[in-house]
Amino acid sequence: MTPTEIQALLERHGLAAHKGRGQNFLHDAQLADKLAALAGVGPGDAVLEIGTGLGILTRALAARARHVVTVEVDSGLVRALEAEQSLPSGVELRHEDALALDWEALLGSAPGPWRVVANLPYSVATPILRRLLDLAGELAGWGVMVQRELALRIAAPVGSGDYGSFSVLHQLSARIDGALDLHGRCFYPVPRVVSRFLSMVPRGDERPSPDELRAIEEVVRAGFAHRRKTLANALKRAGGRDPSVLAHAFAALGIEARARAETVPPETWRELTRELRDHG
Repeated sequence: MTPTEIQALLERHGLAAHKGRGQNFLHDAQLADKLAALAGVGPGDAVLEIGTGLGILTRALAARARHVVTVEVDSGLVRALEAEQSLPSGVELRHEDALALDWEALLGSAPGPWRVVANLPYSVATPILRRLLDLAGELAGWGVMVQRELALRIAAPVGSGDYGSFSVLHQLSARIDGALDLHGRCFYPVPRVVSRFLSMVPRGDERPSPDELRAIEEVVRAGFAHRRKTLANALKRAGGRDPSVLAHAFAALGIEARARAETVPPETWRELTRELRDHG
């Protein structure tokens, strides 16, 4: 579909791109197929797509996958898709909010392996990405389109300005298998930001369980809550940690007393969480 065709389709159904929902519609079918391939979608996969939009990416996923469930929060877009019969037969279109989705029930509705492919506006990207980390054990992988700034946070190396709690949680749980930047002209209307598509693959047995990941998250968020302070002071201030317990944990793990949160690698955050659990 060209931008002109997208505009005409929306006007036929009395619709317009919703800025508050971050609606910028991909219009290049060849690019959509490239993204489906980058996400690792193959003939044996079931795919959950978050954000149907006008179905460009949905059709590319359906051409590759065994089964596709696509979720769209905008009732007007759902009506337009149904009226235009835009989606291939066999694609299951659901009018639902991904933030309220019963993910476990949906993933149990058809045999796997399951992959998630999502175009995530900034307003909902963080909670959905965090949910995917808890579901990593149920997924073969996920491909997500996010603002490039958020993608940089996910992949940020230790010591960089973008390195933070989101970096730690992602790098403990998954690895980036591929990435592609998409210029604004790939969408209608043209956004003011550059998007990046990330293909993520869950780590194996060394990946934290959801319960352990939540415990790590609590410690990491406390550590990064006051970036200008030393890690020890940040943890004492945010969590009321006993200084002697922190000193023991730091010594056991070789963390310098004056270390700051951004200098601590992901695996050390995990070990620190365990030390604090066992001795705190």
